[in-house]
Amino acid sequence: MKGNSSSSPNNNSSRKSSFSNLVLLSLIVVLSVIIIFLAYSLYIKISRITEHKNQIEQQTVSAIIHIEVLNGCGVDGIAAQFTNFLRKNNFDVVNVANYKSSNIEQTMIIDRTGNRANAEKLAETLGIEKKNIINQLSRDYLLDATLVIGRDYYKLIPQN
Repeated sequence: MKGNSSSSPNNNSSRKSSFSNLVLLSLIVVLSVIIIFLAYSLYIKISRITEHKNQIEQQTVSAIIHIEVLNGCGVDGIAAQFTNFLRKNNFDVVNVANYKSSNIEQTMIIDRTGNRANAEKLAETLGIEKKNIINQLSRDYLLDATLVIGRDYYKLIPQN
């Protein structure tokens, strides 16, 4: 019996040691899986950002840029004046109207398609700062951009 009682504590300590090793090994495997998952998620996010930047860089100006001209300053005839200038500069003005407000301070360009190159071409033609280009994508509009003429129009009056 003495032999059995002395071997029993050794078996218990080796069982505890085996169990501890198994728990540690399980934790290492679980943590490794989590690290691999996080690394993969990071890779996917970085590749999407890079892909989006490449799409923006690849945008080119369309041969025909369809725009609408909206009077947002309340000055009679200003939209027609800009329309004539833009048509002479190969823009296809498909709509001329008043904006919903007549107290717009700064002229702005609304990008309707997501091809910012078209909106930038319009801004360059009129001398509008690129910070005044906003995106408002909509499939309802069959336009590339909307020009909203603000009270700063006198800085932008096209010289024919």
